[in-house]
Amino acid sequence: MHLDKILDLKKWKNLQDSLSNVTKLAIITVDYRGVPITHHSDVRPFCKMMRGNPKTAKLCEKCDARGGLEAVRTNAPYIYLCHWNIIDMAIPIIVDDQYVGAIMAGEVRLADSGEQQTLEQMLTVPAKRLAQVDHKEEINRLYDSIPTLSYSEIKEAAQMLYRLSNYIVEEAMNKNLILEAYKKLAPLKEKPAMDDVATGYSLDNIQHIKKELANTVTSAYVKTSLNDHLVCKNKTLQPAFDYIFKNKGKKFSQQKLAGLCHISTGYFSRLFVKETGINFSTFISLQKIEWSKPLLEKTDLSIAQISDELGFNEPGYYIKTFKKYENITPNVYRKYYQEK
Repeated sequence: MHLDKILDLKKWKNLQDSLSNVTKLAIITVDYRGVPITHHSDVRPFCKMMRGNPKTAKLCEKCDARGGLEAVRTNAPYIYLCHWNIIDMAIPIIVDDQYVGAIMAGEVRLADSGEQQTLEQMLTVPAKRLAQVDHKEEINRLYDSIPTLSYSEIKEAAQMLYRLSNYIVEEAMNKNLILEAYKKLAPLKEKPAMDDVATGYSLDNIQHIKKELANTVTSAYVKTSLNDHLVCKNKTLQPAFDYIFKNKGKKFSQQKLAGLCHISTGYFSRLFVKETGINFSTFISLQKIEWSKPLLEKTDLSIAQISDELGFNEPGYYIKTFKKYENITPNVYRKYYQEK
């Protein structure tokens, strides 16, 4: 998953420049490898000089790398001090539990130097090494020109950038996933208008997608998933299906269900495929996805709560499984099902 495939970079760069102007922070966006995908908005002359000097550029890169790792670890904006005691922050962009990039912002000084004690310094450099830097007078002048902000202003800016960037990325993902589902599942007989193809948001297209998504699961047994009971053709398997439908939130194993039917696991597996047309693990996954749909459509339960309700190992696995069979994420399904 790449940011340049999710975002309209031209629009994002313009927004980044505006955000930099409003927050008084220098801002650059990087991908998950740390490679910049935008220009550096309002880079400070001091930092530009440091990053352009081979003697000090590596120190800046090390600070960036460590700050980015801390942001990913905490899944939250991480504010820190660089080796020059300048405030920087790393704001992770995470989609469906996957780290796809970050906004690196800062290049400001604290108005109250006493608050620096609450922040971690990413890198400590011996004074002798810093003393070896050339053009000290010019460096001191540029350092003094760096803007200052209060710690509360810095924290507010970090939270604003975090919420805004993730909102924009999520909306872009939703749009891309709907377009992908449209292309895969709902090709129209007549060529749609170009505006509809570009946005994927026309009412007719969305309704058509919903109809096609409802038909993606072909197993007759899975289609009866809204019932609490299912009558098997092969009566030997009935105890297993009764148990499955009465214990929707549990994890199922073939060994346990075979035991309920008083047959071997191998024989159970063969009978199960003959009965349903699909293997056991696929059936259980499809069944749980079908059970989750009414919860997405008719309740306000979070994705994590639905995942837990149906016995998935974690929300990320539920999202991955849902997308595997439905071609969209649970959030997108909920959003466009409820928009009637």
